[in-house]
Amino acid sequence: MKPLLTFLQKNNRIIFIILLLLTLIPGVSPAVALFAGLAFALTAGQPFPKFSKKCSKYLLQISVVGLGFGMNLHESLKAGKEGMMFTIISVAMVMILGFLIGRKLQVNKKTSYLISSGTAICGGSAIAAVAPVLKADSNQMSVALGTVFILNAIALFIFPPIGHWLEMTQEQFGMWAAIAIHDTSSVVGAGAAYGSKALEIATLVKLTRALWIIPMAIITTFLFKEKSGKISIPWFIFFFVLAMVANTYLNIPESISSSIVWIAKKGLTVTLFLIGAGLSQTVIKQVGIKPMVQGIILWICIAIMSLLVILYL
Repeated sequence: MKPLLTFLQKNNRIIFIILLLLTLIPGVSPAVALFAGLAFALTAGQPFPKFSKKCSKYLLQISVVGLGFGMNLHESLKAGKEGMMFTIISVAMVMILGFLIGRKLQVNKKTSYLISSGTAICGGSAIAAVAPVLKADSNQMSVALGTVFILNAIALFIFPPIGHWLEMTQEQFGMWAAIAIHDTSSVVGAGAAYGSKALEIATLVKLTRALWIIPMAIITTFLFKEKSGKISIPWFIFFFVLAMVANTYLNIPESISSSIVWIAKKGLTVTLFLIGAGLSQTVIKQVGIKPMVQGIILWICIAIMSLLVILYL
């Protein structure tokens, strides 16, 4: 084992570049890229810390804007009409509960906020959008993203069997998946595994939740403004809105918009690798298990509460 670690550390620059290029291959998910970066950092170290930090910051914002070209404003506003109030209540509840749990566990304030945002809205995309506004550093992002992605992956596999065990209807499961599973990709995956109607409901409600990225980012600028009173305007969020409006009203050919979204998702994948690769063993030791505990408690609470509401109200 020791010779392997020595080899990785001596050749970490070459291995870093190879892994970075591999993230561009179709089929490599953001979660895989993040954990590949984490595994690399924990075994071989970080050969390009300044490059990774600067590149991840700007690539992250560009990727979020690109994702806007995959959203239709009208469809998103109409999506999940029946679940609109449920969505509003659940987002507010998760943010408040996340704040209380984070404070009780003494989790870093920004890390706690990122975990809560990812749980409340749409996983990695919400964290990616809020983090620059929050001025969170790469270590705080890595912890939040890692926490959300781990729980997200678990949900993808356990939700459909639970739904069948509880004999949930397609509509009930679609609503539950959209509320209780973090990332859109896993919501779609779980919905597809359960049935076509569940997939439709889950996707529509999740689109509604995704719109909360915009007010969440704006609210964040006021909650975490500097002591000087200056507020950092999240310009990339406004460009995200413009991209969504353009995709809705300018009749952009689907081949172009889908290509932009694909590139944006690849950009997000590369970004998550860079972020993961920036997490050191020292930071992990400093962070401890508390953020993961916060994420688990939040996830269990929203999953159980939303399930009870859907089944009995």
